[in-house]
Amino acid sequence: MLSPDSRARIDHEIAKYPADQRQSAVMSALRIAQVEKGWLSTETMDFVADYLGMPAIAVYEVATFYNMYNTAPLGRHKITLCTNISCALMGAPEIAEHLKEKMGCSFGETSEDGRFTLKEGECMGACGDAPLCMINNHRMEGFLTPEKVDSILEELK
Repeated sequence: MLSPDSRARIDHEIAKYPADQRQSAVMSALRIAQVEKGWLSTETMDFVADYLGMPAIAVYEVATFYNMYNTAPLGRHKITLCTNISCALMGAPEIAEHLKEKMGCSFGETSEDGRFTLKEGECMGACGDAPLCMINNHRMEGFLTPEKVDSILEELK
């Protein structure tokens, strides 16, 4: 189900834990699987569960609890905007409206051209940079303004 490279990377993560605690690598294994597949299908989560020797329901619980895991196909770029208190006080609601207008979709939706998926996110631990967003779970952008958002969207086209 996963490539030999991904399985080797999961094995590397498993090696960080005692031999009888393979399931401790579940978050890393899901991240690696998601990078390869783009999202986590039931089949992918079942593979991870089998690979780690844990019940599939336990893997589903992790994948559906954390918002960095995608359990459905997304646009090419996922933009997660923090809307918690610090970001809200620093203009996140206005940035959200700007993103929705520019992308043509609301939170939880993908743009018609399939380029962008907009998600509402929880605190990302960088309140001093508010308002901020995460792009594809790996790149954080802070001090957002409508102009900066336009620049980011243009770069991602």
